[in-house]
Amino acid sequence: MKKLVQLFAAVFVTAFALMYIAFHLNKAEGYSGHHTLTIYNWGDYIDPKLIKKFEKQTGMKVIYQTFDSNEAMMAKIAQGGTTFDVAVPSEYAVSKMKEEGLLVPLDHSKLPNLKYINPRFLHLSFDPNNTYSVPYFWGTVGIVYNRDMLGGKKITSWNDLWDKDLRNQILLVDGAREVIGMGLNSLHYSLNDTNKAHLREAKRKLDTLTPNIKAIVGDEIKMLIANEEAAVGVVWSGDAAEMIAENEKLDYVVPKEGSNLWFDNMVIPKTAKNIEGAHQFINFMLDPKNAAKNAEYVGYSTPNEKALEYLPKEITDDKRFYPDFTSIGNLEVYENLGKRMLAYYNELFLEFKMHRK
Repeated sequence: MKKLVQLFAAVFVTAFALMYIAFHLNKAEGYSGHHTLTIYNWGDYIDPKLIKKFEKQTGMKVIYQTFDSNEAMMAKIAQGGTTFDVAVPSEYAVSKMKEEGLLVPLDHSKLPNLKYINPRFLHLSFDPNNTYSVPYFWGTVGIVYNRDMLGGKKITSWNDLWDKDLRNQILLVDGAREVIGMGLNSLHYSLNDTNKAHLREAKRKLDTLTPNIKAIVGDEIKMLIANEEAAVGVVWSGDAAEMIAENEKLDYVVPKEGSNLWFDNMVIPKTAKNIEGAHQFINFMLDPKNAAKNAEYVGYSTPNEKALEYLPKEITDDKRFYPDFTSIGNLEVYENLGKRMLAYYNELFLEFKMHRK
């Protein structure tokens, strides 16, 4: 009996020690208490000075973590093991997170700066009443290219990428929706096509692009294109703006067949422990001066109408990144395809990447 008591005591002491260590590790990482705020965002997607400014204004400690895909972000939040107070998913991810109960409804009374968002970016199909999300940035998917490296040749179409003169000169972003979508658009199909015959046709066409593809890469695409390691890249508009700022030989175009119009959004995940602080941070980022500073740093287009007044005119007058809405009617927003169809897109993308090898 004495040995049994000693065994239970040892187990209790060990469990208590582990809980104590876990608590202090979480506290050190900012995962506990209302004096910290944990933000889960894309890499290099906020001006660090704004985080410092928010900390100074509120006295909160901000913990900033990054993800490289909506799927990775959703999986981490669904697991529920880590506290995230604010996350920045894309539109189709917002729809999916709503369905799976991963989001906390927003209290609009705590977001007075929401009034500065252009009405065109509110009440969209993925969150009709902005019950769960607030616009952060928006943009397009298109083609950035080096005019000099192409001998002055212009690119206007997805199908221009199949030009034999572009052998080993194209970089693609590592995204299934973007690359499979490019194949679909080149055949005049929808970005949200669920017809498997159309999807296989798009994949076969992408396979024929292989000789022209130098690499499929992540964030390094910006450096590679700006440094003229490749002549052409399929990229998001904000990345293109950053590259063009580094290299004036570059240009950006949204292909005439159509492309993706995307929206990234601020949400409060179900894992949030500091919901009050999350609202404060979202409202802080909706302040027009802060939104303008963030847009100038990141390079993406802001949905904050008032913020445009604080941005340089050379930015807001650039129709490649702030186009007239009448000229982007052939763009589509990614829809939530469901688990099975999204898995099929990912499977085709993996097959395409394997084909290259």
